[in-house]
Amino acid sequence: MRWNLRLAAANRGIWKASELQRMLAEHGLKMSAGKMSGLWSGEPASIKLDDLNVICAVLGCGVEELLFVEPDKVKRVDEPTEQPAAVSAGGPSVTPKRKDGRSLPPN
Repeated sequence: MRWNLRLAAANRGIWKASELQRMLAEHGLKMSAGKMSGLWSGEPASIKLDDLNVICAVLGCGVEELLFVEPDKVKRVDEPTEQPAAVSAGGPSVTPKRKDGRSLPPN
C-alpha cells in the first residue's frame, strides 16, 4: 500500500502539516508533532482505523484517496525467490559426530 496524505491534503488547499494537525485536533484527533510528521511525509507502518476515519472526515475524502493498492509488490509464498544451490553428485557424504564420544541415534 502507498500512503498519500500529503497529496490528498494539497488537493484541498492544505499545504502544511501543522494546519492539518490543527484541523484534526478540532475533530478530536490530537497527535504529537512527530506522529503528524510521519503521517505527512512518510509511509506509516500502521494507523488506527478511528484515526483514519477522522482524517477522511476532515479532508472530505474516502480511504481510496489516501491509500493506493500496489499489487505488483505482493509476492506469492510458493514462488522461489532464488535458485536452489546445486547438490553435488558423487561427493563424499558427511556424517555428523558428537563431541562427547557417544553414538548418534539410528535413522
